[in-house]
Amino acid sequence: MSLIDRLPLGLLLIAALTLGLAPFAPQPHVWEKLTMLASGTLTRPIDLFDLALHGTPWLLLALKLARMALRRN
Repeated sequence: MSLIDRLPLGLLLIAALTLGLAPFAPQPHVWEKLTMLASGTLTRPIDLFDLALHGTPWLLLALKLARMALRRN
């Protein structure tokens, strides 16, 4: 059984909505870092760490949902 399969969906959802979006104002941190990545200004190590920190919950949630969808079919 995969580690992703053993992670509770609710926990991943809460992590994505809290850590993945924090801080909420003026814009979610992960959105700011993705914008920087798209524009080519994501160069400082702290910014790369922030992207990894705030993006990981979303990545895990997406993997969990994809695995659930594949197991249904």
